Amino acid sequence: MSLQDDLTAVRRNLNELVRSVERLEQDIARQSPATSRAPRQEGMVSVPDAPYDSSLWKDVDDEGLGARDRRAP
Repeated sequence: MSLQDDLTAVRRNLNELVRSVERLEQDIARQSPATSRAPRQEGMVSVPDAPYDSSLWKDVDDEGLGARDRRAP
């Protein structure tokens, strides 16, 4: 196959993919009415300044650093 044939095949497959995704989006839109969709929350999420409960980290190793009671190789 020549490079031109490969590019043509890629374009054809990409166009087919785009059409398939559009059909899927239309099918989903028809099956689920707009009233049943949960409202999308956008914007910033506030994170409290209070420290996390230390029991959340019980028996947890530091990823990439090894266990607390062992030395790194």
